[in-house]
Amino acid sequence: MAKMFERLTRPSMRKLVPGGIITEHGITFERLTTGDGVFTVNIMVDGQRIHRVIGRESDGTTRTQAEEFIEKARRDAREGRLHLPKAPKIALGFREAATGYLEKLAEEGGKDLVMKRRPLSLHLVPFFGDIPLSQISTFDLERFKKSHVGEGAKVGTVNRELAALSHLFTKGIEWGWIDKRPAKIKRYTEEQERITYLTVDQIKRLLEAAQHD
Repeated sequence: MAKMFERLTRPSMRKLVPGGIITEHGITFERLTTGDGVFTVNIMVDGQRIHRVIGRESDGTTRTQAEEFIEKARRDAREGRLHLPKAPKIALGFREAATGYLEKLAEEGGKDLVMKRRPLSLHLVPFFGDIPLSQISTFDLERFKKSHVGEGAKVGTVNRELAALSHLFTKGIEWGWIDKRPAKIKRYTEEQERITYLTVDQIKRLLEAAQHD
């Protein structure tokens, strides 16, 4: 089924002033200061960006040719004939990933950067070092937990460090560093501290004692 164009029509292109641009369905028409017009295509095909200058209006280039280029690119992709270079997956070591994580969070205006930086710099980076982020295993995480608790860390502290690591994994997927979480993070079960409430009489005696102290 042919696409319906509402903006990229012949009348609208003819009326376009120099410097004006119209974009629709991945096709862009720009009116140059010389009065000539140029067609370009900017689309995603199979997860890859294709940006091409199709040609100038003065050379006989039309919107139809831009449409045909897009259709051919998609047809070639379906038939396995699209040979665009694929960007290699970034193989980050944990140390480099931690540095990049904090820098990108700062750029995005992330919160609690100090609380995230502390567990990374003091414990996570020294332990995992340059192990590739994508190769951290559940066994590695269990070793980290056992080692840190063995050094005297409380389970609540270890859980907060694992939370920071979990967030790094999440952002790593979002930023394209890894395809999926490399390992399942199992946190310790923390005991709930018992909360004791004072009676009205106890509160009264406490206040009186405080006034005489």
